[in-house]
Amino acid sequence: MNASNILKECNIKPSLIRIMVLDYLKNTKSHPTVEEIFNELSPKIPTLSKTSVYNTVKLLTQNKLAIVLTIDSEQVRYDADVSIHGHFMCDSCKKVVDFPLDELGFEELKGFDIKNKNVYFSGTCRNCLNK
Repeated sequence: MNASNILKECNIKPSLIRIMVLDYLKNTKSHPTVEEIFNELSPKIPTLSKTSVYNTVKLLTQNKLAIVLTIDSEQVRYDADVSIHGHFMCDSCKKVVDFPLDELGFEELKGFDIKNKNVYFSGTCRNCLNK
């Protein structure tokens, strides 16, 4: 489904900025910051501001179309993959990658009202270890 239709399904007016930000998030695995989103989209949208990007990602997260990653103590990152999965951040290159989570251990949480589902690991990625 395209970004415009996804926004309409959530009763969000599909403005150009909202469509472009959601589309960018859905098509990147880099877990970008507001700054990175702005730098990527500003050549395509001359009127774009960082405030517009911030307000858009805030709207997307409020409507569960994206999640906020606080894996990095220095920057907030965003991910449009809202499925249950974990994140690993390399302490050396700062790259953030997804990894699947199995259902083992979740059985113990049945009946709980879970508000947040974040699993973060950090360390050194394979690429940095092999350098």
